[in-house]
Amino acid sequence: MPRQRKLSMAGIAVGAFALTVCTSVPLAYGHGYATGPVSRAKNCQDGVVTNCGQIQWEPQSVEGPKGFPQSGPADGKLCSAGLGQFAELDDQRGGTWPATQLQGGQGFTFSWHLTAAHSTTDFKYYMTKQGWDPTQPLTRSALDLTPFLTVAMNGARPPSDVSHPGTIPSGRSGRHMVLAVWTIADTANAFYQCSDVNF
Repeated sequence: MPRQRKLSMAGIAVGAFALTVCTSVPLAYGHGYATGPVSRAKNCQDGVVTNCGQIQWEPQSVEGPKGFPQSGPADGKLCSAGLGQFAELDDQRGGTWPATQLQGGQGFTFSWHLTAAHSTTDFKYYMTKQGWDPTQPLTRSALDLTPFLTVAMNGARPPSDVSHPGTIPSGRSGRHMVLAVWTIADTANAFYQCSDVNF
């Protein structure tokens, strides 16, 4: 085989290997996901929910523009933070996502697992209004846009496992959603996590 052809074949082999690595190995840039109430991303990672696409390998990467609710991801794409590769998170799946049982007015410990520490502005927690349409992707109009829990961090870096004691809002029954937003202090982004809950 001529030398030039050998080099070309070697180049093709290296390129094919690089493409295989890029497309088959999950990339873990890492940041964080909600573990309580268990988020859709976490349920996908754990295999509790299947047909999740890429999020099963990257539950920590649901990152989008900060500034919610005035800015941030578009309505209907809040659970995926507007990222097409995580669009499965926006699909209500006919109400089949596993839901954490809650009771209005009771204490609850909201929690995250963080795979990378970031200087943090705050964590905020929002809940859907009574009468929202659970068959449609989550929108601002479905949420009470006043967070029921805000944990200010003032630029501090939280630990890898962080917990926030709070009180579950009253006046809900049936199926609802919690949108948790972790806002980063020194970037333009925040992390968005959707958790299904039932009253």
